[in-house]
Amino acid sequence: MKRVVSVSLGSSRRDHRVEVELLGEKFEISRRGTDGDFDKALALLKELDGRVDAIGLGGIDVFLYAGKKRYAVEDGLKLMAAVKKTPVVDGSGLKNTLERETVYYLREHTDLLPPGVKVLMVSAVDRFGMAEALNELGCEVTFGDLIFSAGIPYPIRTIGELEEIAARILPEMVKLPFHMLYPTGKKQDSQDEEKVQKYGHYYQEARVIAGDYHLVRRYMPGLTGQTIVTNTTTAADVDFLREKGAGCLVTTTPEFQGRSFGTNVMEGVMVALLHKPWAEITPGEYLDLLKRLNFKPRILPLA
Repeated sequence: MKRVVSVSLGSSRRDHRVEVELLGEKFEISRRGTDGDFDKALALLKELDGRVDAIGLGGIDVFLYAGKKRYAVEDGLKLMAAVKKTPVVDGSGLKNTLERETVYYLREHTDLLPPGVKVLMVSAVDRFGMAEALNELGCEVTFGDLIFSAGIPYPIRTIGELEEIAARILPEMVKLPFHMLYPTGKKQDSQDEEKVQKYGHYYQEARVIAGDYHLVRRYMPGLTGQTIVTNTTTAADVDFLREKGAGCLVTTTPEFQGRSFGTNVMEGVMVALLHKPWAEITPGEYLDLLKRLNFKPRILPLA
C-alpha cells in the first residue's frame, strides 16, 4: 500500500485518514496538522522522509504565480528543503491543471458560470490557473489578493493588473513569515470579524466566490445563495457554508469518505502513480492522469 501524507501548518482538528484504490493501487491518504507550529512541521517532515511514498505541504504555498513568473515563498522552501528522500509537493502542479479544468467543466456542464457572471477570487496568485480560466471565459472577476492577504483595500480587476502588481510586491512579500499572509493554526477555525464587516460587500456583490477555502471562510459575511468554488472541505465546512447562506459548493478535488483533500495531497497521489520526480512531470502528464482517474469536481447544492 502506498502512503501519501499531507503535513499542514493548519489546525490538527481537520486531520483525516482514508484508504482508497486508484488505478488498481491501494493508497493510505492522510493529513496531519501542526496548529501553525513551524518547527513541529519541520520535525514531522524529517520523521516522514524516506518512510512514505509522497508528502504534500499543506497550509502553505511554496510557489506563487502571476503570468509566466513564479515567486518562491521562503518559509515554503524551508519546509521543502527538510525532505531529502521522499517526493514533496505543494499542489501547484494541480492548481495549474485540475483547477483550470474545473472552470471549463462548470461552463460546459452547468449553469454556474455564465458569461459575465461576477466572481470574487479571494486570492489569485496561489491559483493562477483558475484565475486565467475565469478570465478567459469572460467572467467579471475581482481579484482580492491585496484585500485579503495584504490588508490593502484595493480590488484588482484584470489579469494584466494582477501581474503588474505581483511583480512589484511579491518579491518582498514572499520573504515574510507565512502566517502574516495566510491563516494558519487556530486562525483557520475563526473569522476576522473586522475584515468581514469591512470587506464583506465584495462577497455579497459576487455570484461566485472562488479560491482557497481558509481565506474564503475567514472573511465571509452572510450570503444570498452564492456558489463557492474551492478546495479542501470537511462535513463541518459544508455546515458552515450552509449556515452562511451559500447556494452551492464546488470542490476541485474529489471527495473521499465525507471530505475533499487539498491539491497538495492529490498531487502527492499523482506523483506516486507516475513514478517520476516532481520537477520532471509536465502539465500534459497531469492532464492525462486526471482523465484516467476520471476526477470530476464535486458539485453539492446547499440550499
